[in-house]
Amino acid sequence: MRIWGPLAAVCLGTFMLLIDITIVLVALPSMSQSLGSSLSQLQWVADGYALAVAAALLGAGMLADLQGRRRVYVAGLVVFALASVACALSPGTGWLIAARLVQGVGAAAMFTTTLSLIGTLYSGRRLGQAFGVWAAVAASASALGPVMGGLLTEALDWRWIFYVNVPVSVLALAMTFRYIPRSAPGRSATRRLDVPGIVLFALAAGGFVYALTASHAHGWRSAETLLPLAVAVAAFVAFLAVQCRSTHPLLDLSLFRRPAFSAAMLTIAVGEGAVYGILPYTSIWLQSVQHLTPVGAGLVVLPHAVAAALVAVLSGRWMPKPSPRLGAVLGLFLAGIGVGAEGFLGPDSGWPALVGGLALSGVGMGLVFQVAAALALGSVPGERTGMASGIYSTVEQLGYAFGVAVFGTLAVTTMTGSLDGKVADPAGAAQTLSGGGAGTLLAAAPAGQRASFDQTLHAVFAGGHNALALTAGALAVAGATCVFWLTRRPQSPRKAVAGPPAETAGAVPTAE
Repeated sequence: MRIWGPLAAVCLGTFMLLIDITIVLVALPSMSQSLGSSLSQLQWVADGYALAVAAALLGAGMLADLQGRRRVYVAGLVVFALASVACALSPGTGWLIAARLVQGVGAAAMFTTTLSLIGTLYSGRRLGQAFGVWAAVAASASALGPVMGGLLTEALDWRWIFYVNVPVSVLALAMTFRYIPRSAPGRSATRRLDVPGIVLFALAAGGFVYALTASHAHGWRSAETLLPLAVAVAAFVAFLAVQCRSTHPLLDLSLFRRPAFSAAMLTIAVGEGAVYGILPYTSIWLQSVQHLTPVGAGLVVLPHAVAAALVAVLSGRWMPKPSPRLGAVLGLFLAGIGVGAEGFLGPDSGWPALVGGLALSGVGMGLVFQVAAALALGSVPGERTGMASGIYSTVEQLGYAFGVAVFGTLAVTTMTGSLDGKVADPAGAAQTLSGGGAGTLLAAAPAGQRASFDQTLHAVFAGGHNALALTAGALAVAGATCVFWLTRRPQSPRKAVAGPPAETAGAVPTAE
């Protein structure tokens, strides 16, 4: 355990914070019934957490450089556990969303240190194996979340998907104090925390996602959409200006001049947004239209989880030095073909129609998880791996957050068009259907017309899901093409990611 104990401690925290992104998916209909949530509110329950993680990651990464990585990781675990309790005790949707935002801040403090700790604590062949294990944990966490969420929701209550974080956090804390060495502030300890950069980045990310979420409820021309969009654009422009003038920027924009680094960011953003951005609506279709239990809906996604975890582990063994063309391009392409294959549902289709596409997209995402993280750290100088880790994690969570928001808007728009002329309030019906309330609409239909209306609802939701899946598949394939173009020329070699010094090979060094 002296060698792999630190990795186990880091992976336990990683699994917990990543599984909380998708564990809520199968619980959304139960939350809606319990708390009376609308689709927009349900989107924020799923999306607010990822958005908070993305908005806080860069600031947490700088704080880790200033205060020490283990200290920030431990603080994140504590905040995450306390916020999980607040989520479980939520009396209403507003409270739940606020607690999810705080939970995301704690997760950001954990997530921003994981890759840099691995890059510091391991080197050589062990570094490749460590990335393979970490990638397998990340892949399985993202896809096993619906299974675990279904089990807890059906056997106990949706609140237990948050209560379960408490004992896991305690175990992660114990392992962290036992196996991860005390870390000291790095050489940049004299730097100041870039508060303006942190605030501007959070405003930009939050404004964009809020505008996307508000657009399907109020329309693109409404003040509720245009105002946050304008704030987001202004904040983003100001953020870039501040970073360009800063001596010690929160985000080093020069890193994006490296084609391999840009390819890694594009790979993880497109993969997360395309593959996992449509999962909330897949879950609603499985439960509200196919009438599966939460456990059943989670088990349908299990082939994706198994495929992603196996491929991540195997690719870490035979590809310790990631090949951007073999890994990133092939991974995105397979993920795109897989998620696109989920876009051929008919009114009479059942859940088996999704299994093949889910498994194939899992193969693709297994490659993406393994290659993108190692490629991001391997394409920058050793002293920049901490910032590269924070940027990678930020882009990953933003990809998911934007994916959920964009596909939520597309879902409501598509279903509103399909319901036009069939119900009195197409927009309201689309909101109800997307929120898991197919039974409410069906009960409101005249008794003699319920059979035909039920068939109409099946067709509308199948059409909406098809539009999401085909769009996501096209996006992933287009992303693979862009990554192929970015990596068309071999990159100049650089020094390996910082690892243990030669005199301490085989031992676990102090994490700086």
